Amino acid sequence: MSLGAIPGTGPATSPLPVIRKITARTLADLPTDRTLVMGILNITEDSFSDGGKYTKVDDAIAHGLRMYYGGADIIDIGGESTRPGADPVSPATEQARIIPVIAALAKAGAIISVDTMHTSTARAALAAGAHIINDVSGLTHEADMPALIAETGAPYVLMHRRGDAATMATEANYTDVVAEVIEELLALRETFTAAGVKAEQLILDPGLGFAKDAEHNWELLRSLDRFSDLGHRVLVGTSRKRFLGSLLTNDGKAAAPAERDAATTATTALAAANGAWGVRVHDVASNLDAVKVARAWSAATVPAL
Repeated sequence: MSLGAIPGTGPATSPLPVIRKITARTLADLPTDRTLVMGILNITEDSFSDGGKYTKVDDAIAHGLRMYYGGADIIDIGGESTRPGADPVSPATEQARIIPVIAALAKAGAIISVDTMHTSTARAALAAGAHIINDVSGLTHEADMPALIAETGAPYVLMHRRGDAATMATEANYTDVVAEVIEELLALRETFTAAGVKAEQLILDPGLGFAKDAEHNWELLRSLDRFSDLGHRVLVGTSRKRFLGSLLTNDGKAAAPAERDAATTATTALAAANGAWGVRVHDVASNLDAVKVARAWSAATVPAL
């Protein structure tokens, strides 16, 4: 797809953002003085929050552009739902959903992360212009994924998860969740570094909501410093997750995903104040504000008006 085919970029513009002058960007261009905001773009039919909203290529590109021009540092694109109980999709279907969107947003200058568990999709995404591979498979990663990451040198989000979408809810059994998640992440790290992946390529994600119950999630959030102490960047994903909906229960009814954004921004501010490298979120604007507040708080200064 050419840039001219992207909604809002032709002679007859729409209210959608217009493609600006493109400057090739790399990860080195990302801010280093604050937590990064990663905007979620699910090109799926069944994601828990926004499934079905961006299944058309033009709709997905338009939403990606809105997030990018709205301040998202990274756009995280996924073509397979990873919510508990989700049905798997083939790599071919996943790639048909995401590759045209990756190519268009990369041409627009966006830094792109790809949410995939499949080595073939990761390779295709990198060839299309993606920068980071965000793999939520955890202990069930595909055997050839470490070799691909070593070969390409791409940054790789190493997330903790036990089981798969069908079984992970039954795997939330821990005596000491922080110690066990760290131990299992370190074992995964060893697998990747043994395959030739450099330590600086790895970004750790404790996997909130993946084989974790609510209290496990809160305990992991309270212990982010222990993950940072492992010597890697740390990515945190709380956005609109079930444990926030349960926290906000009213009259016996948990808050719906779209009603969890305020709670998400609170966790973003806390994660940012505790040194998270990045947060993965649905609502970019409010979470970017939360990151800026956390930065000011940590610096013990208030920006001049």
